[in-house]
Amino acid sequence: MRKYFLAAAATAVLSNAPAAWADDVKIGIILGFTGPIESLTPGMAMGAELAISEVSDSGMLLGGMTVSPVRGDSTCIDSAAALAAAERLITADKVNAIMGADCSGVTGAILQNAARPNGIVMISPSATSPGLSTAEDDGLFFRTAPSDARQGQVMTDVIMDRGIKSVALTYTNNDYGKGLADSFQAAFEAAGGEVTINAPHEDGKGDYSAEVGALAAAGGDVLVVAGYVDQGGRGIIQGSLDSGAFDTFVLPDGMIGESLPAAIGPDLDGSFGQAPGTDSPGKAQFADLAGAAGFDGNAPFVPEAYDAAALLLLAMQAAGSSDSQMIKGTVMDVANAPGEMIFPGELAKGLKILADGGDIDYVGASAVELIGPGESAGNYREVEIRGGAIETVRYR
Repeated sequence: MRKYFLAAAATAVLSNAPAAWADDVKIGIILGFTGPIESLTPGMAMGAELAISEVSDSGMLLGGMTVSPVRGDSTCIDSAAALAAAERLITADKVNAIMGADCSGVTGAILQNAARPNGIVMISPSATSPGLSTAEDDGLFFRTAPSDARQGQVMTDVIMDRGIKSVALTYTNNDYGKGLADSFQAAFEAAGGEVTINAPHEDGKGDYSAEVGALAAAGGDVLVVAGYVDQGGRGIIQGSLDSGAFDTFVLPDGMIGESLPAAIGPDLDGSFGQAPGTDSPGKAQFADLAGAAGFDGNAPFVPEAYDAAALLLLAMQAAGSSDSQMIKGTVMDVANAPGEMIFPGELAKGLKILADGGDIDYVGASAVELIGPGESAGNYREVEIRGGAIETVRYR
């Protein structure tokens, strides 16, 4: 790696200050600050901005570059709005790379219509659709969250371990919901379970009585809600409780957030689910750093957001350039062994090792290990709602 870094640096000198070295680095942060997961995204943004601040304050990136974040609103569900936000980040704000997007549909739209045409690297902390694993990406797309192909199997294990063999299933009608629902149904039925109904729901409705009626008619021991915590998923749950259709719910990652038990109240106790998470030493270190910075480092996808931003910046150092066409080839190198392990709060250490020609293995806050098409191998936190709070049961 040392030869590669020095060659890149020499190229920068010989070309007499190309754009990658002429200006400070900008990282776009595109998340759904409005929309169906808006209660989750402020923490995700703060996680990414903590990594950016850590690197910028170190003065060690690319010979002393400072780094600044630039936010954009993906809305999570409106691809046209998300694309407009991404194009602004790329063309007007001149970001070097993007931390995001968040929801799978808008992430795919940004990848194909903004990132690929402009050659911009994206690392998503939360887009989990299996379809993104095989999307044409020109080597520009990575994610620190695992694919829902993995979550479908983990959710099956969580349900089966509780002795539940029959479920009704509803999903938000988009790439994320459909991909997770199909993945889960295949895994659950292969394990001997029964899915009585697999039905979509639309976000943004005021009344879900028709959807709840169809789910109740199909039956099932519990209702799996592959939706969004601040939108249709919550509406389905409230409607089910109001009508007595279901009293226990399985909550995938898009439904894990403190706003749900706060809105539903004690009737949600006993419901359970899973979200990406790990009990690695890096997770505890990150929780301490986040707490000192004034936000919850244990919230869903917050560790993954810190790691996504950190990987972008470490990959720049490894490439000797902030040009996405250079850094796309070094993301996997800094994310995986061999090399010295780097944990949260140690980004300056990682930058120095890379500058000196060494190798790093970025472990980060979520036990990063990128596989195959540049996505997380996948660690999950099993949770249950108890006394109005989301409590960790175990890690898988």
